Amino acid sequence: MLHWGIEQIEINGRREDARMPVIVSASRSTDIPAFYSDWLMARLRAGYVKWINPFNGVPLYVGFHRMRCLVFWSKNPAPLLDHLDELDILCPNYYFQFTLNDYQDEKMEPNVPPLERRIETFRRLSRRLGRDRVIWRFDPLVLTDRLSVQGLLEKVERVGDRIAPYTSRLVFSFIDINAYRTVGGNLKDGGIRAREFTADEMCAVAQRIGALANDWKIAAATCGETADFDRYGIEHNRCIDDRLLVKCFSHDRELMDFIGYDPQGELFDTRSDEEREASEQIRHARLKDKGQRKACGCILSKDIGEYDTCPHLCRYCYANANDAAVMGNWNRHRNCPYAATITGT
Repeated sequence: MLHWGIEQIEINGRREDARMPVIVSASRSTDIPAFYSDWLMARLRAGYVKWINPFNGVPLYVGFHRMRCLVFWSKNPAPLLDHLDELDILCPNYYFQFTLNDYQDEKMEPNVPPLERRIETFRRLSRRLGRDRVIWRFDPLVLTDRLSVQGLLEKVERVGDRIAPYTSRLVFSFIDINAYRTVGGNLKDGGIRAREFTADEMCAVAQRIGALANDWKIAAATCGETADFDRYGIEHNRCIDDRLLVKCFSHDRELMDFIGYDPQGELFDTRSDEEREASEQIRHARLKDKGQRKACGCILSKDIGEYDTCPHLCRYCYANANDAAVMGNWNRHRNCPYAATITGT
């Protein structure tokens, strides 16, 4: 089974090759729900998007004709809420990775809405979709000269006390300044004196988050971290997660065929728990997205976002080179808001 096929689609009277993914990510690279909801809905109606490869500049058409699931990543999905009725028709299988941090005092997320408004959006979305389809991310965890481990954990606890009844999972990661040149530059430009976590600090944070998650009766997981914290009840996450797709969308035969899951077969499954777990691990290994970091647990998808397009301008961001590049692309988008590409070209 292939991740996607290549088919020809009609664009402005001509035939073009297009990738046809089963799962679409929107997006690791930018906040499409916050800034590009109208554009996304227009592209879904059109049936395709034009994506520019960030490494070689080569354009690629991505068609939606085989799409069975959309995974959203957002700090502010409020602008998309008014489109959910139509989205339920165009692609009814979708869920949200909702990053809800509290870095207001530190001014690390200068253009996100106030915390209270984001909490209300989280609750509203969960009431609509159910708690399994709105995943809470406090991501990344950041230490600065003014924000200690204790202060950071207090922030996590305060937010979690407000939204834990509206989600079933908390995902977190530790800031990685040295791995991305853009992160260090953006922090410096924002006047943020951040630093890496020590191994002992990571363990202390993981232990406390594990205890909090247990109290809240939700799962906790790290994203893209190589360290193991299973002793604290914390697993490695799969942000684009075959297990969640089975749990939420097992009625979709085509999606289940793509994953390799047979709901009918499960009714007559006489295997032991160990045998079922081994089979699930084999299935996941086959689906794992090898284009992501080694520690990433995501299964195959196609991301349709682009770098240097997120006006949140978060100071820890790896996907924005600098503010000027972002705002230039944002202005180009606003001049042509329904173009095939997110940048209006």
